[in-house]
Amino acid sequence: MAGTSSSLAVLCSLMAFLSLFFSFSHSLKEHNASKHAVDDPERIVSMVQSSIWNATQRRKLGGYSSCGTGNPIDDCWRCDRNWHKNRKWLANCAIGFGAAAIGGRDGKFYVVTDSSDDDAVNPKLGTLRHAVIQEEPLWIVFKSDMLITLKQELIINSFKTIDGRGANVHIAYGAGLTLQYVTNIIIHNVNIHHTKPTGNAMVRSSTTHFGWRTMADGDAISLFGASHVWIDHNSLSKCADGLVDAIMGSTAITISNNYMTHHNEVMLLGHSDAYTKDKAMQVTIAFNHFGEGLIQRMPRCRHGYFHVVNNDYTHWLMYAIGGSANPTINSQGNRYLAPDDLNAKEVTKRVDQGQAQWINWNWRTAGDTMLNGAVFKPTGATSSSSYARASSTVVKSSSLVPSLTRYAGALGCQKGRLC
Repeated sequence: MAGTSSSLAVLCSLMAFLSLFFSFSHSLKEHNASKHAVDDPERIVSMVQSSIWNATQRRKLGGYSSCGTGNPIDDCWRCDRNWHKNRKWLANCAIGFGAAAIGGRDGKFYVVTDSSDDDAVNPKLGTLRHAVIQEEPLWIVFKSDMLITLKQELIINSFKTIDGRGANVHIAYGAGLTLQYVTNIIIHNVNIHHTKPTGNAMVRSSTTHFGWRTMADGDAISLFGASHVWIDHNSLSKCADGLVDAIMGSTAITISNNYMTHHNEVMLLGHSDAYTKDKAMQVTIAFNHFGEGLIQRMPRCRHGYFHVVNNDYTHWLMYAIGGSANPTINSQGNRYLAPDDLNAKEVTKRVDQGQAQWINWNWRTAGDTMLNGAVFKPTGATSSSSYARASSTVVKSSSLVPSLTRYAGALGCQKGRLC
């Protein structure tokens, strides 16, 4: 018995040490993630507006029969019939805070041939899980149409691109995607829906590490201390928790060209009011279609800087954009269609804060169109020099939003044809 007690004591000490070690390691990574924020976010806003201006001008010069839509991301690659031969060109096309995300651009192609997910610790060669845990950069594509039901969270390693073009890829009826303390991720052209909570299980996160995962919320895509992330042209709906949640120091993110439907709490950006390290969070939300069946959080923000530009909001039941803890929200050239409910006409919602607190928050609107009685309540220092600089580039009219967001969501790309 004495020997058993001694062994248990040693084991408990070892577990305590490992817990402290991993907590320390995570805190270092979290600190490093915040270094990816830019010092002058208004400069990035100006760059986004310039790219939109240039793209729309090129469209006018080319005529309305040309391939160009005025959407600078799409016009960067979609007019190439040989897109399937030049897949990695996509990594040059992001704008905004996540523009530097290169994903697996500098690595090999990995072709997913097997839709199964039978073992979260020892995944089979050819599966999506086997691809994303590799240490080296990879550009991940799919051999054929697939329905992938994940048994546990898909924990994605750094420098990965998930590129669903050329196949109809659905990740559904299981776990979602997790980006935890990683960098340089591109998630493009997949359908993610009906995800559910999973966990209390061992899951591999790299070729050299697996560990115990507690219960996950069931987000479609969850960012935890992640940086340089681009989420583009995905169709997201009907998930257990959020469609895209970014917390715990995540930054340098662009969320663009997605089609989001049938969901309650759409997008959470910021962990909690008390977690002030999210002040470094910077997110661009551009050319998305927030569609039928949505209720709230498009997004719900805390602390950071959020540029919401040229999105189409055609449905909400409670509010479109909410926040707390003094986030900066810069809304430019969006189209907001309010519901018929007279109590839900306001686009914005200051969450759990009195007017004395939120009256100085920088929530700005420029070039937005308000339909069916929609109201955006601006507050804060809209006359500041930094705001004036960010707005010096002409904001593209929200009248162009239908064209800019026409192809939001996963695309039905076919080889040899314009995508």
